[in-house]
Amino acid sequence: MHRRRFLTDAGLISTAVLGGTSAFSRLNGEDAPTVPTGLRILFQGDSITDAGRNRGNYYANADSGMGGGYVYQIAADLLGGNPEANLQCFNRGISGHKVFQLADRWDLDCLALKPDVLSILIGVNDYWHMLGGRYDGSVAVYEGDFAELLEQTKKALPEVQLMIGEPFAVAGGTAIDDQWDAFDGYRAAAERVAKEFDAAFIPYHQIFADALAHAPADYWCPDGVHPSMAGAHLMKEAWLKEFERLMKS
Repeated sequence: MHRRRFLTDAGLISTAVLGGTSAFSRLNGEDAPTVPTGLRILFQGDSITDAGRNRGNYYANADSGMGGGYVYQIAADLLGGNPEANLQCFNRGISGHKVFQLADRWDLDCLALKPDVLSILIGVNDYWHMLGGRYDGSVAVYEGDFAELLEQTKKALPEVQLMIGEPFAVAGGTAIDDQWDAFDGYRAAAERVAKEFDAAFIPYHQIFADALAHAPADYWCPDGVHPSMAGAHLMKEAWLKEFERLMKS
């Protein structure tokens, strides 16, 4: 009883249990966007999305299947803030992938899951692997492949809502040098594709650039490509902001 009194006084027990409005309404109203019942959210991308996930644990809302990056943080916020919504989150990011590799596995890793919301962050490897001679690509190839992938997606899933993350390279990261100046073209291409398909666009590059005023790159994104836990938090906050707008539109 002493524990119950403490939790009640602290506001940690749902008032629905005691009578009145659920404590989760605070989460839904302020900390986490309210989501429709049964919403299915799919995250796609490369290593930033993968974040070391257990690919064998591919079920909805599986802790190890979410990885240790921004996807895990987003799913935790949404699931914790909407416990009655039967929300389903899936992570299908694969480290090292480029747009054409998403396309190669799209039927199984996207269309078969029938997401209501599809979030894609892709592009850094389409440029980075060119620098190491492992891939022969260009901005035009990236943009064309991306647009073709989304066109296929919208034909198969006409009601899906799209969220496109801006590929980013954080200045001061150990992997970032003068060769990355040309990466701006890929960022611009991602934004054009987002506009073409009426997708929410998450400006990750600018978000990290602004964050450098508060802490150096090794705090947010040590190699300039793969975010730290703090960097994943920035991404989560930016994603949820755009997601909330999407849910209200």
